[in-house]
Amino acid sequence: MDSRKPTGDYEVIIGMEVHAQLDTKSKMFCGCRADVFGAEPNTLVCPVCLGMPGVLPVINRRAVECTIMTGLALNCSIAEFSRFARKNYNYPDLVKGYQISQYELPLCHNGWLEIEADDTTKRVRIERVHLEEDTGKLFHMGTYSLVDYNRSGVPLMEIVSEPDMRSAAEAYAYLTKLRQILRYLGVSSGDMEKGAMRCEVNVSLRPAGTETLGTKVEIKNLNSFRSVKMALEYEIQRQAEILDKGGTVEQVTMGWDEERQRTVVQRSKEFAHDYRYFPEPDLPPLEISREWVAEIRAQLPELPDAKCDRFVAQYGLSVYDATVLSAEREVADYFENCVALYPQAKTVANWISGEIFRRMNEAGLSITEIKVTPQGLAGLLNLVEKGAINLNTARRVFIEMLESGRSAEAIVAEQGLAQMSDIETLERIVDEVLAANPDQVQQYLAGKETVARWLVGQVMKATQGKANPQLVNKSLSEKLQALQRLREDKKSATHL
Repeated sequence: MDSRKPTGDYEVIIGMEVHAQLDTKSKMFCGCRADVFGAEPNTLVCPVCLGMPGVLPVINRRAVECTIMTGLALNCSIAEFSRFARKNYNYPDLVKGYQISQYELPLCHNGWLEIEADDTTKRVRIERVHLEEDTGKLFHMGTYSLVDYNRSGVPLMEIVSEPDMRSAAEAYAYLTKLRQILRYLGVSSGDMEKGAMRCEVNVSLRPAGTETLGTKVEIKNLNSFRSVKMALEYEIQRQAEILDKGGTVEQVTMGWDEERQRTVVQRSKEFAHDYRYFPEPDLPPLEISREWVAEIRAQLPELPDAKCDRFVAQYGLSVYDATVLSAEREVADYFENCVALYPQAKTVANWISGEIFRRMNEAGLSITEIKVTPQGLAGLLNLVEKGAINLNTARRVFIEMLESGRSAEAIVAEQGLAQMSDIETLERIVDEVLAANPDQVQQYLAGKETVARWLVGQVMKATQGKANPQLVNKSLSEKLQALQRLREDKKSATHL
């Protein structure tokens, strides 16, 4: 593709359809397990999800609750009356030849989600949130394909936005914010790599300043946030070049080719009438009482934006720190549980975003999987505050805690890591370091004051990092100043 910037002045119009598998124990319309990933192919199936003749589906109440909860979190209106429909199309992974979904009467509609992108905050409208069943999964093996129906019938929630996004960055922000909310609610893992969250993006261009929408192109096969951003950037460029040359964009479905980093045509775009929707005859309509909605609303957790604002107000954190700590519900809970025991919020925030995140990334673990509990971290920080150990020793102890899961107190006692604070002992070691490094002492006396930091390091090395840094600095500073005064007195005596 031509890498030049498009010459035309276009406005980008983006809408998104996101499918999220719901974290329920059983499938949407049968009792087969839906909470197992990676099972042997076609082992989590039954006559219902295999579409055998004569079977009848039964609605999963928990899946309906999860969808309503999501709708409430996205500021949607919840329908009082909803029903399922048959969406008819033929594809090898659709075992019945139709999918049970919702069409004209979704569970949730007319919502919105606030995002931050391109240094602005904007509201993306949500057209609908509805419930359906997932399909099977195809495995292409060169000249033939295999199908695994374990995923067939898993509850699938579809969230459809209005075409309110205007850049790849906004689409990326929308998708990440949406997944964050789904995880906070506990309704979906949002794991794109495992197929628990998939999205299709609709994108079109129109001349800036006009109102008529351009021809939209749908992009599928987007299995990561990075793919979404890159596919949109490529497709926007592709359409702009067509329009620059006076051409016409065709309404097609494109796929994202990760290897070639480009969009490729898959098929002409289907329209709703192509699916021949009609009400599902084997399922009753859903009547959603306001009492039920109120019960579900009462279960809503504090959502990310509200938690971030509270962290700033309650704990005096910066917006940046509060944003980092509230990004995941488990991290936010870890932070608050630790602060409850060690009420120095900024110190706790620094340790979580620094030492803990670094070790989590190295080990590929979540914060719920590491062996240092909030209580364990609070115990370590209390030892530092009491002067029992210094920061260098604390970091060493922390690594041991990660490996063993033992408490800081036990590790410090067993390994004799208590901070050395005996003034007489420290002064003796300082004297030994000064005597062993006369050249560096002379450099300091000649005006190179940065040498003092090196000398502090030598004292810490001599004490295996256990010396109280404040006492070391104080003792070293006093002795160096005394040497400086002695030197100046000798100079004065010489002049006399």
